Amino acid sequence: MHFVNTLKTLVFMGVLTALIVLVGGIFGGKSGMMIAFVFACVMNIGSYWFSDKIALAAHGAQPIAREQAPVLYEIIERLAAKAGIPVPPIYLIPTDSPNAFATGRDPEHSAVAVTAGILNMLSESELEGVLAHELGHVKNRDVLLTTIAAVLAGVVTMVAQNGIYFVGSRDDDGPNPIVMIVAAIFAPIAATLINLAISRSREYEADATGAEMCGKPLELADALAKIERGAQVRPMTGSNPAYSSLYIANPFPQNWLFNLMSTHPPTQERIFRLQQMARQMHTH
Repeated sequence: MHFVNTLKTLVFMGVLTALIVLVGGIFGGKSGMMIAFVFACVMNIGSYWFSDKIALAAHGAQPIAREQAPVLYEIIERLAAKAGIPVPPIYLIPTDSPNAFATGRDPEHSAVAVTAGILNMLSESELEGVLAHELGHVKNRDVLLTTIAAVLAGVVTMVAQNGIYFVGSRDDDGPNPIVMIVAAIFAPIAATLINLAISRSREYEADATGAEMCGKPLELADALAKIERGAQVRPMTGSNPAYSSLYIANPFPQNWLFNLMSTHPPTQERIFRLQQMARQMHTH
């Protein structure tokens, strides 16, 4: 599993780097490609070593002290012991939108972030299910892959949206405005599709790992349903949608197009699988 996730990480770093360079070339010609390539290399190195700090900073997450959330600490310490991994630092995201994510490059360098909204909305058992899911990502060693994909997808989106700044350094006959518009629209979509390709299966895996870890698949199912409803009422604001794959559930308002492009599998399907898992637990 560790080798496979490492290989996937390298492949997706290469694909997203190529996409960044392509967008740079469209907007800035050869010099734009060089600038984008250097930028992508810096981001690759930075996202590998500092992916957790980048993701946490992007959401305004702050460390939360044990005195502020003793129950939260007790749950995570208990689950980490069951999973056989170090207890990760815990962060609070100051938003009423209910959600949570794990980030980092390995179990020894990981972190868990929860929103103020999820602490207020969920029961202790439901919160345990969510935290078990997030520690499932850490145990499965897929947090690095997801975080790097989210960070680089955010870079692709940023480069595409700000491609006009490459124009001044273009060294050929000048940019084709139609190509520029197409690139600005489709580069972020391509980055989202790459994110989507790696995110859906890992959510099912983390659901199963987390439910087995805490022994509460139905509580996790209930939490997912509440989080999805909460995201409709209090969606995440001020956050780059490229980071949506980090969260346990999509933090943005959903419609048919958003569901089609969502980095998460349908919540109802996740709930159905958890209900099946609960029935299997009761029959053994």
